[in-house]
Amino acid sequence: MTTEHVKCLIIGSGPAGYTAAIYTSRANLSPVLYEGIQPGGQLTITTEVENFPGYPEGVTGPVLMDDLRKQAERFGADIRNGIVTKADLSQAPYHFIIDDEKEITADTVIISTGATAKYLGLEDEKKYAGMGVSACATCDGFFYRKKVVAVVGGGDTACEEAIYLAGLARQVYLVVRKPFLRASKIMQERVLNHPNIKVLFEHNAVGLYGTDGVEGMHVVKRLGEADEERYDVAIDGFFLAIGHQPNSAIFKPWVQTDETGYIITEGNTPRTGIPGVFAAGDVADPHYRQAITAAGSGCKAAIEAERYLSANGLL
Repeated sequence: MTTEHVKCLIIGSGPAGYTAAIYTSRANLSPVLYEGIQPGGQLTITTEVENFPGYPEGVTGPVLMDDLRKQAERFGADIRNGIVTKADLSQAPYHFIIDDEKEITADTVIISTGATAKYLGLEDEKKYAGMGVSACATCDGFFYRKKVVAVVGGGDTACEEAIYLAGLARQVYLVVRKPFLRASKIMQERVLNHPNIKVLFEHNAVGLYGTDGVEGMHVVKRLGEADEERYDVAIDGFFLAIGHQPNSAIFKPWVQTDETGYIITEGNTPRTGIPGVFAAGDVADPHYRQAITAAGSGCKAAIEAERYLSANGLL
């Protein structure tokens, strides 16, 4: 197995990873970035992005990520295909195995592996990805002004998404499996009292339909019960709000995470508590999960990495 040592290893791409690569490259840290399972991150499966600064006419997710990648490469970032399959953060320099065949040691590490939205597991979710199916109301809600949408979920996130969308859409259906909402009391009240939100309790979304995009959903009321009822609801957009799964499992033996798996950082910094190891983007952000906040955290992680190397005489 070949071994290589680097001053700065960036694990994962997306806005956080690529921004970290831009900043560390310009600081002459010669970063090596491994893009991971989904090069470019979640935005590569997003169609229009209209809220990222610098693109007044909007931009597609893949183009935005390609632009960030090219910018990082322009400054000398070594961007590679590959997945970190093993990690050892027990002592510096830190050890990693790439694709089970190459060993990398690194003085500093920026973890930007992102988070994966949870889906119901319906084939139609894949079929209509980018054509009416979304896991981010803040990202895509703008496209559904005066239209009809559905949000799946019963917790605080689902209620927040429904309320946000209700300010844009004509009608919001909140599809809830249980006969009650799991959200906090105040969020329940806001949803139940909102004139544009209709809660479908004891309902399961079991499919979607439409010719060139989502035109409706197949739902089942009281699934498996004697009075089970199946019918269709016309909608223009279908939003998943049943949570995200941070891609942090490989690092859990060393970094602190919350109960969901988001990496916990120190205060308003990307520091993980392990010297020289930083976390940026959605893997450490259970609250915002936006491209611009991920990019900002990638910048902070890069600056912290440069300061750590300088302070320890590793430059």
